[in-house]
Amino acid sequence: MIRKRTAILISGRGSNMLALIEAAKAADYPAEIVGVFSNKLDAGGLAIAREHGIATAALSHRDYPDRAAFDTVIDAQLREWGAEIVCLAGFMRVLSTPFVEHWRGRMLNIHPSLLPAFRGLDTHQRALDAGVSEHGCTVHWVTPGLDEGDVILQARVPVLYGDTPDTLAARILVEEHRIYPIALATVARGDVQT
Repeated sequence: MIRKRTAILISGRGSNMLALIEAAKAADYPAEIVGVFSNKLDAGGLAIAREHGIATAALSHRDYPDRAAFDTVIDAQLREWGAEIVCLAGFMRVLSTPFVEHWRGRMLNIHPSLLPAFRGLDTHQRALDAGVSEHGCTVHWVTPGLDEGDVILQARVPVLYGDTPDTLAARILVEEHRIYPIALATVARGDVQT
């Protein structure tokens, strides 16, 4: 089996990244993680990736004059790793349209809501404020519009009486870790396309 070379972009602790790394350890998993890039030099996920023998790179977006210049550097790193698929896992940057278009159909993201509901940030507080009975997470294709790409996979959790953004986030994170590896496998096998 030829495994799809997959790179992960992170900005923080890398818990979804780790879920993908662990899944890719299985001999029959259709993707291999070849590199982890962060726009935060101190992102906790970088050390975790290195502990698993995965190449890492980190550059601050603040060192570049604009979004396009930084994205050009990211693209060069992805090409150096021979990436075929890109997974955003808590990468807290909006990517430029040329970058997204270049990787269209090969770049996925995980978002902590049942898209199209609650695009953007603070999804758990917004879900509670809206009084919804269920919330969840979505793996979707990345497109130029923020969190607008077609859904690949979703998981739902009930909103419980007394939930706070933190308790809701903790239950949803369990589902994120479960569905992201499934979604990546589906994409790597070619079972789903944009």
